Amino acid sequence: MLQIHQALAAEKFPNTVSLARELEVTSKTIQRDLDFMRDRLNLPVEFDYFRKGYHYTGEVSSFPTMQITEGEIFALVVAEKALQQYRGTSFEKPLLSAIKKMEQALPDTISLNLADIEQTISFRTRAEPILNLEIFDVLARAVAQRQQLELHYRKPGQPAEPRLVDAYHLANINGEWYLFAYDHARKDLRTFVPARIQSARATGKTFERTQKFSLEKRLRDSFGVHAGAGKFEVVLRFTPRAADYIREKKWHPSQTLRDLKDGGAELKMKLSSLAEVQRWVLSWGGEAKVLQPKELAESVREAAQKMLQAA
Repeated sequence: MLQIHQALAAEKFPNTVSLARELEVTSKTIQRDLDFMRDRLNLPVEFDYFRKGYHYTGEVSSFPTMQITEGEIFALVVAEKALQQYRGTSFEKPLLSAIKKMEQALPDTISLNLADIEQTISFRTRAEPILNLEIFDVLARAVAQRQQLELHYRKPGQPAEPRLVDAYHLANINGEWYLFAYDHARKDLRTFVPARIQSARATGKTFERTQKFSLEKRLRDSFGVHAGAGKFEVVLRFTPRAADYIREKKWHPSQTLRDLKDGGAELKMKLSSLAEVQRWVLSWGGEAKVLQPKELAESVREAAQKMLQAA
């Protein structure tokens, strides 16, 4: 309808046939849009039998594309602020472009002071991931177009090695980017960190994504992005000082939280891997104690001892 409006405003006197051909839809669709513009949007659309096309019989300064509430404007500003996590990625330009188009469609007079909101809301991240933007762009395009990729990937402490993968999904989890892809050599789904990819090249082949892939199911029992094959019931006890922070968030879908008489809290979760929860427990220092499983308690104790030795 916006393109129809532009043709009418330019006084090209288009008809349903020419518009349908240009916009690659049927003439009936064009007619419905014209009727909607005239009857619902109250635009002065009429057919000129002499020019054999539609035109505006009065001045139309802009197309009324959007009716928006103050709450929606507020949400729009928040969304633009949230774009900080996409700065520099291939998503930044199209996202900003979309938001600017919406802003341009807003009425000239609104009762909400956007300048005030700009000064009251911000987003900050503790550690911003370092991305090679050219590689990230290749990954984003491969996921969208289901392209097979040849990667040179470096695991921490190891030399880079070639990996042939089908790029399934690109996700931002807790501020970090991850590529979920089928690894042909390992014949299984693997998680790749874009910052560790030294080069990425499309092989020219495409693939059909398996219907079995579901990121939600894959990460359902993980504490972050690491999905293991184990089944662990993790029980942690937090001191009264740490318990208040623990109560403020939902740390895992399976969690149950029990308040203790001393003001502390006991957190239970069902996880498929202990690697990420171990680092999380260590981040609480002496404010968290592992009650079970035994292997988590031992790994936390060993890691803490190494930290003391290195201090």
